[in-house]
Amino acid sequence: MKDFIRYEAHDRIAQISIERPPVNALNLSVLEELIAALRRAAADDNIRAVVLASAVPRRFSAGLDLNLVLGKSKTQVRALLDKLYLELSDAQYHLNKPSIAAVAGAARGGGMTLAISCDVLIAGENASFGYPEIDLGLVPAIHFAHLPHIVGRHRAFELLFSGRAFGADEACSLGLVSRVVPDEKVLEEARGLAHAFASKSPNAIRLGRAAFMRINDYRRTIGEAAEIFCNIATTDEAQEGIRAFTQKRSPNWERS
Repeated sequence: MKDFIRYEAHDRIAQISIERPPVNALNLSVLEELIAALRRAAADDNIRAVVLASAVPRRFSAGLDLNLVLGKSKTQVRALLDKLYLELSDAQYHLNKPSIAAVAGAARGGGMTLAISCDVLIAGENASFGYPEIDLGLVPAIHFAHLPHIVGRHRAFELLFSGRAFGADEACSLGLVSRVVPDEKVLEEARGLAHAFASKSPNAIRLGRAAFMRINDYRRTIGEAAEIFCNIATTDEAQEGIRAFTQKRSPNWERS
């Protein structure tokens, strides 16, 4: 069975790269491997920082594999959301070392969840972001919990409920992205920052990050976010929206 996650450890940095062409759609295998890689990095005292990247050109992640939502029961959808929302958040929370997302392409939906789960985001100048769930009759529920605190309530509402894509410069101006660099420099920049973190006192980083995570913890709302997503994903309108997307047509909400 093909592995979808590359794990490379060098010079105190763990680089975790997603490789599921063409768009790094997230299924249970990808999420399980990613979570296992984060836990591997957490358990290795020689690792001082983690970089999350994509091995697929011009794509970070398009989000959830919609085949895992189409026609599925609430229980089946919840199993997927438990990985993406609960287990991923816990793995990042207990990582005990800084994590940096190197976004050199498109991040959408669940791909945004992966990126924002990291402590820092570095974006290429042609990277793009967005929450397109609303166009499928879904909602990016987990982002209700933290996006307003990053960009403000009103801007968060506009991004979450318009579904529009936005570029790296706008993401940086909103505070979602730490810095924007040429596309070919994204990984180099992320690794450079990882080395800067790795050069600091290990105890100061570990204890300081733990305190930072506690103060900024939104995990208590994740269970509710997963429930909201599952309730909406199994409605007739959401199922019609997903079918329309996979069939490359406009949804017919009236007939759903």
